[in-house]
Amino acid sequence: MEFDLIARHFARATPGAVLGVGDDCALLAPTPGMQLAVSSDMLLEGRHFSPQDSPAGIGHKSLAVNLSDLAAMGATPRWAMLAIALPEENDAWLTAFARGFFRMADQHGIELVGGDTTRGALTISITVIGEVPPGEALRRDGARSGDDVWVSGVIGSAAMALAYRQGRLFMEQIDAARVLPALYLPTPRVALGIALRGVASSAIDISDGLLGDLGHILQRSQLGAVLEFAALPMLPAVRAYLHEKVARDCVLAGGDDYELCFTAPPGKYDAVRTAADNAGVAVTRIGSISAEPGLVVVGPDGQPTISCSASWASVDSTPPIAVVSVPVRKPLRCPTARMSAAAGSAPTAMPNTKAVGGAVASDLSAPSRL
Repeated sequence: MEFDLIARHFARATPGAVLGVGDDCALLAPTPGMQLAVSSDMLLEGRHFSPQDSPAGIGHKSLAVNLSDLAAMGATPRWAMLAIALPEENDAWLTAFARGFFRMADQHGIELVGGDTTRGALTISITVIGEVPPGEALRRDGARSGDDVWVSGVIGSAAMALAYRQGRLFMEQIDAARVLPALYLPTPRVALGIALRGVASSAIDISDGLLGDLGHILQRSQLGAVLEFAALPMLPAVRAYLHEKVARDCVLAGGDDYELCFTAPPGKYDAVRTAADNAGVAVTRIGSISAEPGLVVVGPDGQPTISCSASWASVDSTPPIAVVSVPVRKPLRCPTARMSAAAGSAPTAMPNTKAVGGAVASDLSAPSRL
């Protein structure tokens, strides 16, 4: 039965591979002279997505978050492996999941060449393989004192959407509609990552929040940074709620943005702009790298009133974070119709796609390779 499932939903032509789905192993022939970039991410029902979420959206997001890792390294996507545990065979769910998965795959030229299926709690694990020229990968340890700090797109939208879904933040329905797509259909910045080869000195994708992920660059580079809150790019639907502490937390540390945070020397300013234009992605300079360890966020008035919440700091050994006060006036308009998510329709925890806790259900049936 599992082999029929694979044939129906996941077997496709793979002209970029020597041998794809259907054998014990895939056979791959990397482009001569290229290095391979390999990354894996796991998504669990109830932690990274809700049982009520669209299966096509889950298929999209499960591959997108992995492609975001390749983007952060400046790698060109080539191949993917998919392992999925299902509580029961559900042909309609798999049809929609595969549709979302392959739509994202086709957008970025990545081929599914194998994987595994089994019975268990709904779990999706994907491994992606990309290529990058030797010495051109964007790494976390390349930042230098004086570098500019940049971010692509806008941040905070996905975390705001989740806060709305969980009832932790009340938003006008029209504003919620503007942020929800960021949570369910993230856009990996693959073209930008490739365009930043030879331009950016370091990079990371924002999966766990701006402060935490930038903190990883600072830790690996043994440096600090000063950010300007007023410079952070966000949708008007996000900015309208900055008088709420939870909204400010979402912008600084909410996670699930899947934008790129990167550094580049000031002399590469025009090159950064050109790379962004070529990739069709907006980028914003949000601060600079400093020689002194630590991460400081400066408010528009520059007044040093500390207002750091513990959730803004990444776990483990991220450099200490001092958040300078960010005075935000309440908007002149007063929300009139505020909506919260329906009970039971949201994941139970803030997104953290890099660290998965809890026990994983054991296999209930013999595995079947893709």
